[in-house]
Amino acid sequence: MNITETINTPKELWNLVRKDEYLKSTAGVAPGYLQTNLVTLPKEYAFDFLLFCQRNPKPCPVLEVLEPGKFEPEILAKGADIRTDIAFYRIYENGKLKSETKNIIDYWNDNLVSFLIGCSFTFETAMLNADISLRHIEQDTTVPMYITNIKTEPAGKFSGPTVVSMRPINKENLVRTVQVTSRFPGTHGAPIHIGDPSEIGIKNINLPDFGEKSKIKEDEIPVFWACGVTPQAVALQSKPPIMITHSPGYMFVTSTRDESIAVI
Repeated sequence: MNITETINTPKELWNLVRKDEYLKSTAGVAPGYLQTNLVTLPKEYAFDFLLFCQRNPKPCPVLEVLEPGKFEPEILAKGADIRTDIAFYRIYENGKLKSETKNIIDYWNDNLVSFLIGCSFTFETAMLNADISLRHIEQDTTVPMYITNIKTEPAGKFSGPTVVSMRPINKENLVRTVQVTSRFPGTHGAPIHIGDPSEIGIKNINLPDFGEKSKIKEDEIPVFWACGVTPQAVALQSKPPIMITHSPGYMFVTSTRDESIAVI
């Protein structure tokens, strides 16, 4: 049995990740629980970044902000540790990706402020329940993500392009897909583009900037959602001295049910 299929609760996942026993994408893991992106910055940049998120709620819907030095998300995931409970992290320094690591204990200090930002993996349970197939889960790969020509609204130090995630959707399921995902504005909500990828600056759909490619069948159309990896593209352009994030596709799984943030 695939280990992903045996992980039913976030605590099970946290324990496995802490022991380096789960090192895969979290798509389909602990179904029914809210997943988030992570952005950690020095506190002197926290207000600018919070303002950036407020101005760009589609790619950066903030669900929780941890106070300086805090590493337990007391609202979304009491008992978790954001320093250890994500399989892979990325360390950006002065606009460059410096390293990828399995925990951030050695980077941690009391000056760091962390943001948990909604992730589209959250609404995938609802999509599957509506009989909408998801290719990256079928393929056991990381969802493809692309840097687009859609500009974000700048705030303070932060500016850059919007990143999107893509899922091939059968033509017959397009309307239902929009309806289902619209219920989750806290995790990017409805798609921001449907169809021709070149219209949003994607030159080759088979060469994602993050993640792995997904096969698109003849009866399917590529559908694009704003993505919480956007801050990583922003880090490359805005060049903060340090930004710690999750690695794309390796999310923080909270102990909060996804339906708790859904709208009717």
